[in-house]
Amino acid sequence: MIYLELILGFLHVGCFSFGGAYGAIPLIRDIVLSYGWMNDETLTYMIAISESTPGPIMVNLATYIGSSQAGFLGAVLATLSVISPSFIIMLLVMAVLKTLQKNKYVQAVMRGLKSCIIGIILATGVYMTINNCFSFAESASVNIRAIIIAVLLITVMFGAKIIKKRISSIMLIVISACLGIVIYGI
Repeated sequence: MIYLELILGFLHVGCFSFGGAYGAIPLIRDIVLSYGWMNDETLTYMIAISESTPGPIMVNLATYIGSSQAGFLGAVLATLSVISPSFIIMLLVMAVLKTLQKNKYVQAVMRGLKSCIIGIILATGVYMTINNCFSFAESASVNIRAIIIAVLLITVMFGAKIIKKRISSIMLIVISACLGIVIYGI
C-alpha cells in the first residue's frame, strides 16, 4: 500500500508542480502531511538538507521521503514517479517546439506562468522563514538564533546589491551553513 501511495503522491507532484523545486515545495508539503509521512518540522529539515546536497531538490526530497517510508524500493519508486511526468512532457514539447515557440498565445502563457512561479517561490520563502523564526504551536515562541541568521543573510544579500556585486546562491548557502555552525554551536 505504501508503494502505491508513494507513486500516486509523487506522480501528483511531478504532474502539477511548475517552476522547479521551490515552486513544488508547497505541493510536496501538502502531500507529505496529508499522507502523514512526516511532520512539518522534519520536512523543513529535509528541504534544507535537499538544498545543500547535489542534485535537484525535488528529486532529493522524493528520494529521501521514499527511502524513509519504504526503504530502497520506496526511494526508487518515489524518484521515478516525480521525474516521469516532466520527462514525458519534455519529450512531447520537444517534438512540437518549433511550432509552439513562435505562437503568440503560447508566449503569452509562458510570460504569465513566469510571474506566478515568482509568487509561489516568494511565498514559500516567506513561509519557511516565518515558520523557522516563530513557533505558533501550543505556545508562541521566537527562535532568536534563526532570526539572527535570517537578518544576516538578508543584510548580505542586499549589501551585495548596494555595492553592485552579484552573490551566488551557492555562496549564500555556504554563508548560512557557516552562520548556523557559529550561532547554533555557541
